[in-house]
Amino acid sequence: MVGRALAGRLSGLGHDVVIGTRDVQQTLTRTEPDSMGTPPYSGWQKDNATVRLATFPDAGTHGELVINATSGVNAMAALEATGSENLAGKVLVDLALPLDFSGGMPPRLTIANTDSLGEQVQRAFPDALVVKTLNTMFKDIMVDPARLPGHHNIFIAGNDTGAKETVTTLLTEFGWQQETIIDLGSIQSARATEMYMQMYFNLVGVLDTFEFNIAIVRA
Repeated sequence: MVGRALAGRLSGLGHDVVIGTRDVQQTLTRTEPDSMGTPPYSGWQKDNATVRLATFPDAGTHGELVINATSGVNAMAALEATGSENLAGKVLVDLALPLDFSGGMPPRLTIANTDSLGEQVQRAFPDALVVKTLNTMFKDIMVDPARLPGHHNIFIAGNDTGAKETVTTLLTEFGWQQETIIDLGSIQSARATEMYMQMYFNLVGVLDTFEFNIAIVRA
Protein backbone atom coordinates (compact mmCIF):
# COMPACT_ATOMS: atom_id res chain seq x y z
CA MET A 1 0.00 0.00 0.00
CA VAL A 2 2.96 2.34 0.58
CA GLY A 3 4.33 1.66 -2.89
CA ARG A 4 0.95 2.32 -4.46
CA ALA A 5 0.58 5.62 -2.57
CA LEU A 6 3.99 6.80 -3.75
CA ALA A 7 3.51 5.56 -7.31
CA GLY A 8 0.14 7.26 -7.65
CA ARG A 9 1.46 10.55 -6.28
CA LEU A 10 4.57 10.50 -8.46
CA SER A 11 2.54 9.71 -11.55
CA GLY A 12 0.19 12.57 -10.73
CA LEU A 13 3.21 14.87 -10.54
CA GLY A 14 4.18 13.88 -14.08
CA HIS A 15 6.85 11.25 -13.41
CA ASP A 16 7.11 8.09 -15.52
CA VAL A 17 6.53 5.38 -12.89
CA VAL A 18 7.03 1.62 -13.10
CA ILE A 19 6.24 -0.76 -10.22
CA GLY A 20 8.32 -3.93 -9.90
CA THR A 21 6.99 -7.36 -8.99
CA ARG A 22 8.18 -10.97 -9.13
CA ASP A 23 5.51 -12.17 -11.55
CA VAL A 24 3.48 -9.60 -13.50
CA GLN A 25 0.71 -11.96 -14.53
CA GLN A 26 0.29 -13.39 -11.05
CA THR A 27 0.11 -9.92 -9.55
CA LEU A 28 -2.54 -8.81 -12.06
CA THR A 29 -4.69 -11.91 -11.66
CA ARG A 30 -4.69 -12.01 -7.84
CA THR A 31 -8.23 -11.55 -6.52
CA GLU A 32 -7.78 -11.70 -2.73
CA PRO A 33 -6.35 -9.06 -0.37
CA ASP A 34 -2.82 -9.66 0.86
CA SER A 35 -1.87 -10.61 4.43
CA MET A 36 -2.16 -6.96 5.53
CA GLY A 37 -5.61 -6.57 3.96
CA THR A 38 -4.43 -4.54 0.97
CA PRO A 39 -6.88 -4.97 -1.94
CA PRO A 40 -5.70 -6.75 -5.13
CA TYR A 41 -3.40 -4.76 -7.39
CA SER A 42 -5.65 -5.01 -10.44
CA GLY A 43 -8.28 -2.71 -8.95
CA TRP A 44 -5.71 -0.06 -8.13
CA GLN A 45 -4.19 -0.40 -11.60
CA LYS A 46 -7.51 0.52 -13.25
CA ASP A 47 -7.49 3.82 -11.39
CA ASN A 48 -3.79 4.44 -12.10
CA ALA A 49 -3.44 3.39 -15.72
CA THR A 50 -0.35 5.52 -16.35
CA VAL A 51 1.66 3.46 -13.83
CA ARG A 52 3.12 0.38 -15.47
CA LEU A 53 3.83 -2.99 -13.87
CA ALA A 54 7.01 -4.87 -14.76
CA THR A 55 9.36 -7.49 -13.39
CA PHE A 56 11.87 -6.32 -10.80
CA PRO A 57 14.80 -6.29 -13.28
CA ASP A 58 12.81 -4.38 -15.92
CA ALA A 59 11.63 -1.86 -13.34
CA GLY A 60 15.20 -1.41 -12.13
CA THR A 61 16.45 -0.87 -15.66
CA HIS A 62 13.74 1.70 -16.30
CA GLY A 63 14.18 3.78 -13.19
CA GLU A 64 16.50 6.76 -12.90
CA LEU A 65 15.58 6.74 -9.20
CA VAL A 66 14.50 3.59 -7.36
CA ILE A 67 12.19 3.47 -4.34
CA ASN A 68 12.26 0.47 -2.02
CA ALA A 69 8.76 0.38 -0.53
CA THR A 70 8.71 -3.35 0.17
CA SER A 71 8.09 -4.91 3.55
CA GLY A 72 11.37 -5.17 5.48
CA VAL A 73 11.39 -8.97 5.48
CA ASN A 74 11.27 -8.98 1.67
CA ALA A 75 13.48 -5.97 0.98
CA MET A 76 16.74 -7.75 0.24
CA ALA A 77 15.12 -10.40 -1.96
CA ALA A 78 13.32 -7.73 -3.99
CA LEU A 79 16.47 -5.66 -4.45
CA GLU A 80 18.53 -8.72 -5.35
CA ALA A 81 15.89 -9.62 -7.95
CA THR A 82 16.12 -6.08 -9.30
CA GLY A 83 19.85 -6.60 -9.81
CA SER A 84 22.88 -4.76 -8.45
CA GLU A 85 23.79 -3.68 -11.97
CA ASN A 86 20.40 -1.94 -12.28
CA LEU A 87 20.90 -0.10 -8.98
CA ALA A 88 24.52 0.98 -9.48
CA GLY A 89 24.96 4.73 -9.56
CA LYS A 90 21.27 5.39 -8.87
CA VAL A 91 19.60 7.02 -5.91
CA LEU A 92 17.86 4.29 -3.92
CA VAL A 93 15.22 5.71 -1.60
CA ASP A 94 14.74 3.18 1.20
CA LEU A 95 11.44 3.23 3.11
CA ALA A 96 11.47 -0.40 4.24
CA LEU A 97 11.26 -1.25 7.94
CA PRO A 98 12.50 -4.44 9.67
CA LEU A 99 9.18 -5.22 11.37
CA ASP A 100 7.98 -8.57 12.71
CA PHE A 101 4.20 -8.69 13.26
CA SER A 102 4.17 -12.36 14.32
CA GLY A 103 3.56 -11.39 17.95
CA GLY A 104 0.84 -8.88 17.12
CA MET A 105 0.92 -5.15 17.73
CA PRO A 106 3.15 -3.33 18.30
CA PRO A 107 5.56 -5.13 15.95
CA ARG A 108 9.04 -6.19 16.98
CA LEU A 109 12.16 -4.86 15.26
CA THR A 110 14.34 -7.59 13.78
CA ILE A 111 17.30 -5.20 13.39
CA ALA A 112 18.17 -2.54 15.97
CA ASN A 113 20.81 -0.72 18.02
CA THR A 114 23.99 -1.79 16.21
CA ASP A 115 22.67 -1.97 12.66
CA SER A 116 19.72 -0.96 10.47
CA LEU A 117 18.03 -2.22 7.34
CA GLY A 118 19.15 0.95 5.58
CA GLU A 119 22.79 0.14 6.36
CA GLN A 120 22.34 -3.46 5.27
CA VAL A 121 20.92 -2.32 1.94
CA GLN A 122 23.87 0.04 1.45
CA ARG A 123 26.38 -2.71 2.27
CA ALA A 124 24.67 -5.20 -0.03
CA PHE A 125 24.55 -2.68 -2.89
CA PRO A 126 27.65 -0.51 -2.41
CA ASP A 127 27.31 1.17 -5.81
CA ALA A 128 23.77 2.37 -5.06
CA LEU A 129 23.25 5.76 -3.38
CA VAL A 130 20.96 4.78 -0.51
CA VAL A 131 18.91 7.44 1.27
CA LYS A 132 16.64 6.51 4.18
CA THR A 133 13.54 8.68 4.46
CA LEU A 134 9.72 8.70 4.67
CA ASN A 135 9.76 5.78 7.12
CA THR A 136 8.53 7.65 10.20
CA MET A 137 4.94 8.32 9.14
CA PHE A 138 1.84 6.86 7.53
CA LYS A 139 1.72 6.60 3.74
CA ASP A 140 -0.87 9.35 3.24
CA ILE A 141 1.26 11.86 5.13
CA MET A 142 4.37 10.82 3.18
CA VAL A 143 2.91 12.10 -0.06
CA ASP A 144 0.71 14.89 1.34
CA PRO A 145 2.15 16.50 4.49
CA ALA A 146 -0.55 19.18 4.40
CA ARG A 147 -2.97 16.54 5.74
CA LEU A 148 -1.61 17.54 9.16
CA PRO A 149 -1.91 21.15 10.35
CA GLY A 150 1.10 23.18 11.33
CA HIS A 151 4.79 22.38 11.42
CA HIS A 152 6.05 18.79 11.42
CA ASN A 153 9.26 17.16 10.27
CA ILE A 154 10.73 14.53 8.01
CA PHE A 155 14.23 13.02 8.16
CA ILE A 156 16.82 11.89 5.63
CA ALA A 157 19.99 9.83 6.14
CA GLY A 158 22.59 8.74 3.61
CA ASN A 159 26.25 8.82 2.70
CA ASP A 160 26.04 10.76 -0.55
CA THR A 161 25.34 14.51 -0.44
CA GLY A 162 24.14 14.66 -4.04
CA ALA A 163 21.73 11.79 -3.49
CA LYS A 164 20.27 13.53 -0.44
CA GLU A 165 19.81 16.69 -2.48
CA THR A 166 17.92 14.70 -5.11
CA VAL A 167 15.68 13.18 -2.44
CA THR A 168 15.12 16.60 -0.86
CA THR A 169 13.89 17.88 -4.23
CA LEU A 170 11.52 14.92 -4.47
CA LEU A 171 10.19 15.58 -0.96
CA THR A 172 9.48 19.21 -1.81
CA GLU A 173 7.47 17.98 -4.81
CA PHE A 174 5.33 16.03 -2.36
CA GLY A 175 4.77 19.27 -0.41
CA TRP A 176 7.41 19.09 2.31
CA GLN A 177 8.87 22.50 3.06
CA GLN A 178 12.66 22.78 2.92
CA GLU A 179 12.85 23.86 6.57
CA THR A 180 10.96 20.75 7.72
CA ILE A 181 13.51 18.33 6.19
CA ILE A 182 16.22 17.36 8.71
CA ASP A 183 19.42 15.71 7.46
CA LEU A 184 20.54 13.30 10.20
CA GLY A 185 23.86 12.50 8.53
CA SER A 186 25.18 9.19 7.25
CA ILE A 187 23.18 6.05 6.53
CA GLN A 188 24.05 4.89 10.06
CA SER A 189 21.41 7.36 11.24
CA ALA A 190 18.80 5.05 9.73
CA ARG A 191 19.09 3.16 13.04
CA ALA A 192 17.39 6.06 14.81
CA THR A 193 14.46 6.47 12.42
CA GLU A 194 13.88 2.71 12.17
CA MET A 195 13.93 2.29 15.96
CA TYR A 196 11.37 5.11 16.27
CA MET A 197 8.86 2.55 15.03
CA GLN A 198 8.57 1.18 18.57
CA MET A 199 7.29 4.58 19.71
CA TYR A 200 5.24 5.07 16.54
CA PHE A 201 3.18 1.91 16.89
CA ASN A 202 2.68 2.50 20.60
CA LEU A 203 1.31 5.93 19.73
CA VAL A 204 -0.97 4.37 17.11
CA GLY A 205 -2.47 2.25 19.87
CA VAL A 206 -2.83 5.15 22.31
CA LEU A 207 -4.13 7.71 19.80
CA ASP A 208 -6.14 5.18 17.77
CA THR A 209 -5.02 6.76 14.50
CA PHE A 210 -2.14 6.76 12.02
CA GLU A 211 -2.68 10.44 11.25
CA PHE A 212 0.14 12.06 13.22
CA ASN A 213 3.81 12.98 12.86
CA ILE A 214 6.81 14.32 14.77
CA ALA A 215 7.38 18.06 15.16
CA ILE A 216 10.83 19.19 16.32
CA VAL A 217 10.55 22.40 18.35
CA ARG A 218 13.66 24.37 19.22
CA ALA A 219 14.50 27.80 20.57
